[in-house]
Amino acid sequence: MRHSHYNPTSDAVWLAAFAPTNAKTVLDVGIGSGGVSLCITAHNPNAKITGLDTSDQMLTAARINSELNNIDLELLSKDIYTWRTDRTFDLVITNPPYFNGTPAQHNAHHNADLTNWINRCLARVRPMGTFCIITDAATAATAIGAMSKKLGDIKIFPLFSGKPTAERVLLSGRLGTRGITTIYQGLPMNYDPILRDGLTIDDILSKLPQK
Repeated sequence: MRHSHYNPTSDAVWLAAFAPTNAKTVLDVGIGSGGVSLCITAHNPNAKITGLDTSDQMLTAARINSELNNIDLELLSKDIYTWRTDRTFDLVITNPPYFNGTPAQHNAHHNADLTNWINRCLARVRPMGTFCIITDAATAATAIGAMSKKLGDIKIFPLFSGKPTAERVLLSGRLGTRGITTIYQGLPMNYDPILRDGLTIDDILSKLPQK
């Protein structure tokens, strides 16, 4: 990855590892410098990825990073709140600006209305498609509330960082289904098989002993 005003954290790796690997079309909402999308291509090299951001600085960084990694991304300077399109995608992923405080220097969304953000993302999911998000544990209830109105088969996967309570939460669901909600026991955020070995969460779950 090229240095930019915003360097991806492990959140990007975790979100990509949580996403399904069979999506043909992917929308990355708030693509930033491209961390999530680049990780997605490692698990799903045939996916056609579209990245959305309001920051020209971030889009420039994403374009450079995609070229350095020989990955073709469609990058759009659009605002998810106001983007008018009929396009829908097999998978919509987002690492939203869930923190409040002083706006970032690169002028991307900050202090976002998470419910509205999610609703706009869900409008871009095709029927039976998947929505995936990583958020701070403190905002997980807001995210789940927005998702549960339109999605089924909701998965809740907590991530821990040295405390008995979760720090981040991975969430996913499918549009137009009525499947049950599943809560996983989660993993530590510094878990090497994900961060260093490049495994997906499904890879990890498939190796657990079946009772």
